[in-house]
Amino acid sequence: MPLTGIRVIEMAGLAPAPFCGMLLSDFGAQVTRIDKLEAPAVTNTLCRGKRSLAVDLKQPAGVAVVRRLCKSADVLIEPYRPGVMEKLGLGPDRLRKDNPLLIYARLTGFGQSGPLHKRAGHDINYLAISGVLSMLGRKDENPTPPVNLLADFAGGGLLTAFAILLALLERQRSSEGQVIDASMTEGAAYVSSFLWNSRVSPLIWSRPRGENLIDTGAHFYDTYKTKDGKYMAVGAIEPQFYQRLLKGLGLENDSAATSQSPEDYSELKERFTTIFEQKTQKEWSEIFSNLDACVTPVLDFLDAPDHPHNKDRNSFLKSTCADTPREPRPSPLLSRTPATPDLSIPRSGDRAVELLLEAGYTQEEVRQMLHQGVVKSSAVGSKL
Repeated sequence: MPLTGIRVIEMAGLAPAPFCGMLLSDFGAQVTRIDKLEAPAVTNTLCRGKRSLAVDLKQPAGVAVVRRLCKSADVLIEPYRPGVMEKLGLGPDRLRKDNPLLIYARLTGFGQSGPLHKRAGHDINYLAISGVLSMLGRKDENPTPPVNLLADFAGGGLLTAFAILLALLERQRSSEGQVIDASMTEGAAYVSSFLWNSRVSPLIWSRPRGENLIDTGAHFYDTYKTKDGKYMAVGAIEPQFYQRLLKGLGLENDSAATSQSPEDYSELKERFTTIFEQKTQKEWSEIFSNLDACVTPVLDFLDAPDHPHNKDRNSFLKSTCADTPREPRPSPLLSRTPATPDLSIPRSGDRAVELLLEAGYTQEEVRQMLHQGVVKSSAVGSKL
């Protein structure tokens, strides 16, 4: 796989950092997660293929363990507020002095500087400050965040993985690592560049939030409830697709329905709503299966893996998580070196002995650390 041989240390955190580590792991990197001795169950989300070492970072010996691991690592991912790693004695200056090749990725909400850099926050707060949240939502309703996808995952974990790959590529030329300052606020704004750069287009953004072409204002770009309580997604922006949409709805000969003008959005949306409620999602899917009209069923987590297109491409994998029978396979597909993820789920500290021996500790030193509570091993049947 493309990242085989790359060694990553991931300081355990929530959402964006584990996602970043999972992306690297899926494509071949060896990711070691540094857990607290009593790791919360939520850290076992987005953890497939990783190894876990539970360390007490309140003890100097625990800090020394992480420093030793970082001496031979290529990448460190840390998700804490600015200053936390420095207080632990694991800041970038110290670790990069130990290992000048280390790429030190700092993933935070507001970045490493600025008036808000030490403030707490979540995806919704980063979206708010970025300016993006103001653009999201329906007409006459409050701004609506798309759960925590934009800042945490797109602007956070994904862009940090991208930055790590850039730093690894640059290191081949300079033979030096570097520090990555990944702000989820800035990342959310960056992945939303189209929203910023298209504001000057009256065809897209001439009206208030929720009344425009692609923000659920248009009757031909929205979701509609079906007879069985499910939904269909309509994205028939271009004229040729809109004509096929009208055909599927039985409106091809209705001159009043041919309008795509903003002045007619509300009236036609009401008509579309009434029509879609007359058939089930399955019936509408069959009607539009032979009409290339940009109309698709809105599938839930259980149905999506069984859609014929997704099944044909093996888009979902059998999950090892008890509560999630299937999960998305890594994307995109590479022709020669595709991702073949390890789907095993680590228990906190399950590879403690193996990792410490790999780092050069003797068996007696490992025994002492386990006895003193510097590290914890949850491996079944591990012996020294």
